[in-house]
This record gives sequence, C-alpha cells and structure tokens, in this order.
Amino acid sequence: MSQALAPPSPGPLRACMSRFATGVTVVTYAGDDGPRGATMNSFTSVSADPPLVLVSVARRARCHDQLLDRPFCVNILGAEQEPLARLFAGAAGTTEPHWAAGARVPRLANPLAWVECEPWRTHDGGDHTLVIGRVTDLGHRDGDALTYAWSRFGTAAESTDGIEHLI
Repeated sequence: MSQALAPPSPGPLRACMSRFATGVTVVTYAGDDGPRGATMNSFTSVSADPPLVLVSVARRARCHDQLLDRPFCVNILGAEQEPLARLFAGAAGTTEPHWAAGARVPRLANPLAWVECEPWRTHDGGDHTLVIGRVTDLGHRDGDALTYAWSRFGTAAESTDGIEHLI
C-alpha cells in the first residue's frame, strides 16, 4: 500500500509556479463608487462555443465579493503598461488609469487586448474562486505583451509570423 504524499507548502509551490511565464491582465468592473480593477495573471480561455474565459480571484482580494456577480472586462496589458499592472496590484505610484466605456463595464483605454464578459459560473478553487465569464465583446491591437515570470515583469515580442488562423 502506498502512502499519501503531503502536499507542498505555499512557498515552494509559488516558487515552482513562478517559472511559468504568463501574460498580465487587469480585470475591471463597475464598483459601487466607480470603475475598479485588480491585476491578475491567472487567466485562460475555456471554450469557443460558448465563448468562455476564466479568471482566478484570490478570496482575500478586496475585489473578490464584488467581482463574483458583475460583468467584468479582462484587459490584457501591453509591455508599456507595467505601471498599470503595479497600480492595480496595490503599489503606490503616480500612474492614473485612463478609462474607456465598454458595452456594460468600464475597461482600460488602449490595452493590448480586452475581453468583456457577463458572469456565467463560479467554482471553489481553494483559496481562490474560479470565475468563468461568457464573452460578450472583445478587441485587440498590435504590440508587445507584458509578461510575468520569476516574480518579475518582462516582455513577449509581437510575432511577425501570425498564427491566428490556427486558433
């Protein structure tokens, strides 16, 4: 009979997962007192039919309870938008966000891409809630992407080959 292995503690798990490079997003929504947002790098496409995306929201995040049942917009940041990522992660700074009106929710002006969503489902994800949104509108522009790996921001250069036809 094999023994169950003890799960890793949060520190080593974070260190291991930091090796996985991700894009950086700011998830925006209409708060009780105006436009709000939070930096998140746990974002993924779930389904093309119906069009669904997922963000993983920390239960301790200030936005957690407000975000669960409201329309939201995932703003995928360009490489030049690192100050916005830091601002919406809670760092003090002089950057002021510029807002654009989405169909039902505020979004950041000029992100690399944006995906507006209606709430669809939520699922327990331990110390996070997995929020799945049904995509209602989207857009994108050309440019390099902001990335996050090894607990540092970086850049992924825009491809000149183009593979959109494979998606």
